Amino acid sequence: MIMSKPQLEQYLQTYFGFSTFRPGQKDIIDAVLNKRNVFAVLPTGTGKSICYQLPAMLLSGTVIVVSPLLSLMTDQVKQLKATGFKKVAALNSMLSYQEREMLLQEIDSYKLLYLSPEMLQSKRILSRIQSLKISLFVIDEAHCISQWGHEFRPDYLRIKQVHQLLHKPPLLALTATATPDVQQDIMEALQVPDVEKFIYPMDKPNICLVVERVNHIKEKEDKLVEIIKHYTVPTLLYFSSRDEAARVASILQAKVQDRNIAYYHGGLDNQDRLLIQQQFMNRQLDVICCTNAFGMGINKKDIQLVIHYHFPSQIESFIQEIGRAGRNGQESVSVTLYHEYDRIIPQRLLDSELPDDGLVKLMLQQIYNSEVSIEELKDEFMLKANGVEPHWRFFRYQLEKLKIIEQDRINISNISFKDAVLSLQKTIEQRYQYKYNKLNEMLEWLHTKGCRRKELFSHFQDHIQKPSNMCCDYCDFQWENWRPAFEQSNSKNQDWRTSLKEMLYQGE
Repeated sequence: MIMSKPQLEQYLQTYFGFSTFRPGQKDIIDAVLNKRNVFAVLPTGTGKSICYQLPAMLLSGTVIVVSPLLSLMTDQVKQLKATGFKKVAALNSMLSYQEREMLLQEIDSYKLLYLSPEMLQSKRILSRIQSLKISLFVIDEAHCISQWGHEFRPDYLRIKQVHQLLHKPPLLALTATATPDVQQDIMEALQVPDVEKFIYPMDKPNICLVVERVNHIKEKEDKLVEIIKHYTVPTLLYFSSRDEAARVASILQAKVQDRNIAYYHGGLDNQDRLLIQQQFMNRQLDVICCTNAFGMGINKKDIQLVIHYHFPSQIESFIQEIGRAGRNGQESVSVTLYHEYDRIIPQRLLDSELPDDGLVKLMLQQIYNSEVSIEELKDEFMLKANGVEPHWRFFRYQLEKLKIIEQDRINISNISFKDAVLSLQKTIEQRYQYKYNKLNEMLEWLHTKGCRRKELFSHFQDHIQKPSNMCCDYCDFQWENWRPAFEQSNSKNQDWRTSLKEMLYQGE
């Protein structure tokens, strides 16, 4: 399908209200419309979703989008329907049985379908999708293949098989952050030939990078209160701990009376999470204390401040999180409050991400010494792993790779017990080494003695864009020189459960 730039811009204006494309969008869309396989890296906030949403409106058939988070799917479906595009749906666990069945019955009426990688493993859902004419297969936030697939979401590594079962429609993999090594990991996982790459600079010149060292936790809390009081702009505060996110939100609510503050993490139920997200989008909340469960794909254009109370375990995550600021090019600031003991938190999290060698060997002994079904194996594994589901998912995926599990049955004839143990132990060791190397990169950046912008993005690109405002705390940043436009939120501070009750009452 060949379209001129004026034609595409007319569709862009009609459907999305934009008169011109942002850098990278048109080239990617041209390639997609011409049925080429595409891998694209565009900075956070530069409109990656339009690269498949606009083609979905123009191509015949259905566009399948593999998306990592329920909140991300929900937000994008809602935004598309608000533009008048109704042939879009998210097939996820939030649907009731009746809603899911109705959607499956009418699945061929949709032009755009969002699913998680786990949902694509459902035989019933996959069989319905196989009946469709699929014009494009999209993997949004494709870095999740490398970042999550090897550990707690191995269904990301099964996307290759799903793509093949769907007769290999044109593929588009999109992400905001991927080093050359991560790009290679993604390509190896997908095994798609003749991929056209579009790699754009990941650094956003309007975000200033600041690291402030503190000597004790009380100093960190005091600095946070001071910043939140003085700079009343939409703000994200990132934590590695759910409990800390809730604790600090409580402190801020008590000490900063004129800000609308809430906390958000994966432990909240879906209803609460969606409501908090919507309140933040509508400026009823303007400060969110959150874990990394919040923010991916959130299209909020007025965020100007991102604070890391805890730093993440890898640079890729850090760049994704700070990139949620300054979507409209406004001057924004990323602040990391760093205490030397903070490094203990990501170390502990990394140490708990994979099953230990002893458990792996014990469960392999059970497989080789007695006849056991997969269901019995899972029950025993979960009992011994204290109910940690991601450990089981990792273990099962490794058994599938070794062909100990084939077609949902256990088969020990393909590999010896000794070789199976050595293989799994080697995989676990390699993954830990990889993750600790990533953590060390993050720590090196926090301790850098030079320009933070150059050091942060040196892993991703050769050329660094010139800052449009202040650069970093090493080069030129001063708090008194940052004068963001202050915007008032739409309502007084209110607990989200109270808001939910009001909404439900009004709907009766």
